[in-house]
Amino acid sequence: MRVGASEEILGPDMTGIQIPLRDRMIPLFALFVLMTETMGLATLITEEFERRTLQALLVTPLRIEGLMLSKSITGVGLAFIQVMLLMAVIGGLRYQPVLVLSTLLLGALLVTGIGFMMASAAKDLMSVSAWGIFAMLVLLIPSFGILFPGVVSQWVKVIPSYYLVDTMHQVVNFRSGWSGVWQNLFVLFAFGAAFVWIGTMALRRRLR
Repeated sequence: MRVGASEEILGPDMTGIQIPLRDRMIPLFALFVLMTETMGLATLITEEFERRTLQALLVTPLRIEGLMLSKSITGVGLAFIQVMLLMAVIGGLRYQPVLVLSTLLLGALLVTGIGFMMASAAKDLMSVSAWGIFAMLVLLIPSFGILFPGVVSQWVKVIPSYYLVDTMHQVVNFRSGWSGVWQNLFVLFAFGAAFVWIGTMALRRRLR
């Protein structure tokens, strides 16, 4: 009896063009630096709450809107500059640097919103550490799907950081352009804007 066999490849055929581990780790490095800055921002805001620095600032003509805008610019700026320098050092800007920098900027917006939410929920610096470790563990899950393909399934798309690491992976390792990742960028921007708004509203309520 003759037996026929056929092969079917799921996803892109990577035979002979395997991506080195160091290149697959680039999105993980970017996300880790961004999340570290998130914990720093949340710690700073919480410390200012404990020392009543924020309350003292609002006694002046400074309004809550101006205060939150300055915190947003500071958070996004610090996170973006640090991760940009890292990407320049490890070679993450070799291809499509404008697209990579745009992705990192949206990622900085996302983690700034998360930092606001952590600061509004934390009661003290120990609470910031607890929330920060939890947030970091959750947000790092999508990067494991890049390091170890097949480990995670489609449910990982509900985690906002998926759209950051997937975009970085597609651009850096597969040379994708704007047309290939614009949907990821849109979702990443939507998550970032929503988190900043939620975090800002929560902090406003705590300041009153």
